[in-house]
Parts: sequence; structure tokens; C-alpha cells
Amino acid sequence: MTPTGRCLWLLAGWSLLGLAASLKGGLVTAWWVVGAVLLVAWLVDLAVLRWASAVQLERVLPGRFALGEEGRVLLDFRNESPRRLAVEIFDGIPEGAVAEAMPWQGRVEKGGRARISHRVRLMERGFADFRPMHLRVLSPLGCWKWRRILGRMEQARVYPDYEPVVRFALLAMQARQDQMGIVRRSLAGSSRDFHQLREYREGDPLAQIDWKASSRKQELISREFQEQRNQTIVFLTDTGRRMRALDGKLPQFDHCLNAMLLLSYVALRQGDQVGVQAFGGTRRWLPPVKGAHSMSVLLNHLFDYRTSPEPSDFTQAAEELMVRQRRRALVVLLTNLRGEDGPELIPALRILAGRHLVMLASLREASIEAARRHPVGEFRDALRFASAERYDAERAEVLAGLRGFGVLTLDVPAGDLPVELANRYLDIKAAGRL
Repeated sequence: MTPTGRCLWLLAGWSLLGLAASLKGGLVTAWWVVGAVLLVAWLVDLAVLRWASAVQLERVLPGRFALGEEGRVLLDFRNESPRRLAVEIFDGIPEGAVAEAMPWQGRVEKGGRARISHRVRLMERGFADFRPMHLRVLSPLGCWKWRRILGRMEQARVYPDYEPVVRFALLAMQARQDQMGIVRRSLAGSSRDFHQLREYREGDPLAQIDWKASSRKQELISREFQEQRNQTIVFLTDTGRRMRALDGKLPQFDHCLNAMLLLSYVALRQGDQVGVQAFGGTRRWLPPVKGAHSMSVLLNHLFDYRTSPEPSDFTQAAEELMVRQRRRALVVLLTNLRGEDGPELIPALRILAGRHLVMLASLREASIEAARRHPVGEFRDALRFASAERYDAERAEVLAGLRGFGVLTLDVPAGDLPVELANRYLDIKAAGRL
């Protein structure tokens, strides 16, 4: 129970009256009378507040949150007391979360209820703890506030931001993937399996015509093909210290998760399987799964991945994957490449390339790009530019060495990774390299 500003102002006024009474004796009686009235009023106000404040407060969380996106939380306040209440409510949101509508203030009639819907933005993946809610009830005269803690600790799941996946799904239903930047290219190769025969359509290549079927039907018949199915993609994702660097508002690892989700959605739609092996901070393994329903399996597996300050052991990760994945697959290593990685990374990927098709997807750091674009006006600017150039030159040397051993490489900024990775996968499928 705490006094309000009104109570303190009244107390200050009574004190000033006492000061005046000390200077002029005729005000002493008035000072005593005013003090007695204030004391009675405060005590009655306090008693009514404690006696007539029967309330209930419940919270309803959404099924899931997406990282960095707003989720709607519902607070249900019921006033079961015999009078109207002026209340202030603050939800016990997780540390680091943003809830612009909190605290909520309002009046609720006796026997009435208030449904408070507010949006919460969570900035960390995994399990988020919502603490009990804080409620302050104002007394009838406005002299006291009664603070109560209601509800219980609740846990919500915060998933990676899968908005790009949803957006691609909507565009794909309208055959407009190119609006997002994902382009289906028609490349010559052995990536297609025979699907069915159909009537010839204007524009079909002559090589696609089935002449035997055409002679039997006495009309042109074309062969229709489909992409090869039941192939496997395995994400070998780095969760070590290098993936903790911020790129915009998110760590680089979260950009990798977004890219993994988009490519997984595309691959599962193609009839392929998707598996995940993490190394570094988190060491976990998800055997390849198949089917559109498997997106929920991937989300539930990935949402609580954590990076750590530990170094990443590429050789150990490659050896473990060779034991776990014996069937040929497209192995996508997601990391932040450094120039000093060459002596360890190249032998590790050569081990994988002996059985699998390997692609290194590396994120270009925004800070390095900014240092290269910054105007050179002072000596320290020149040093920054030269350091960025050397850093890029060392990375380019490692990438060139990997390409010499047949490893595919992708070196793009974090924001471009999801679409670029999906396009590269479709190119590999079209060329029949798996």
C-alpha cells in the first residue's frame, strides 16, 4: 500500500498550515481539526480500498511468437468488488521485450470486465518467461494505491522470423516467386525425371516430342518431366562465437536461420528431405525429414538454438556428419568465413566433398562493407579501408581454394542470403548435380 501524489500534496499543505500556526497562534485549532479530518479520511479511504477490491486478472498468450515481430497478448480483468475501480495494469513481459501499450490505465464498473489486447515484440529466440502481472488499484478518494501481483509465470516459444517463408508460400500459390527474387531457371541437365505424356503445346522443343506415341495417336504428343525427388539437403550450421556478431538488429546466426527456413520450405515442396546438424555452441542433430508437414518439425527443432563464445571445430563437424549421413546429399555449411579458417576449413570440406555435394554459404559482415564505402579523409580512415580490403582479400583466397576442390561457394550480405541460397539450390537441381 503506497500513498499517491494527492496524499502527499495534502500532507504538504497540512504541514504548511502547521508552519503558519506556529507563527500565528490563532491557527492552531484549525491545524488540529484539518489534521484530524485528513487522518480519518485517509484511514477510511484505506479501509474501503482493502475491503472492496476483489479482482481477477488472467493472461492469454498466443501459440507462438516470431522473433522481432509483434504478438498479441490478451489480459482479462474482472472487477468483482461492489464499486467502480480505477486500475493500472502492467504485464510481466520478458526482459528485453517491447510492449508500447503498457502500462494500461482505466476504470472498470462494479461487476464489469476489461479485455486489454496489447502487442509484445520479443527480441530473443527460444523460451520467453512471462512473469506475473502487476496491478495497482486506486482508492475512492485517490489517496492510496494498492499494489498486487496476480497470475503466474508462463512460458512462450519464440520462433525464428518465418515471414519470408510465409510470403514465398503465398506468392508460390500464384506462381509469382519472381516477385520475391526466387527465379526458376530452366537449365539443360539430367535433373528431370519422366512424369507423363500430354498433348503437344506450342513452344515445346522438338526433343520433347515422343514420336512413337505421336504415331499411335496420329497427333503430336510431348513428354513432361519433373524435378528429381527424394534428394537430401543437410544444413551444417555454425553456432560458435563468430555467429554472434550483430548485422542490423539481429545476430548473423538469426539471418542464417531465416535462410534455412526458406530453403527448407522450397526443398520440401520439391519432394526432397532436409536435415540439420549444429556444431560449435549448440551440438544437435535432426535426421532428414520429408513432406510439407515437416516444416513444423524444423521450426520446433530450430527455435531454441543458441550461439556461444566457443570456437567452432570444422573438422570434428565434418567427421560426425560423414558418420551420420551416408547417402549423398547437398551439404550447406552456414558460417562467417575468416581468412585464418583456411588451414582447417579446406581439409574438412574436402572430406565431405568425397561423398557429398558441398556448398559454403558465408555471410559478409555489414561493418566490413561500411568500412570499404566510408570516404577516406583522414589517416585512420585509410587504415580502416586498408584493413577491410585485406580482410576481404584473405576471405577471397580461401573461397578460391575451396572452389578449386569442387566446393560451391556463396558469399553474400546477411539480408540477401535467404533468396540467394534458394536460387542456388534451384540451379543445382536444374543442373542435375545431386
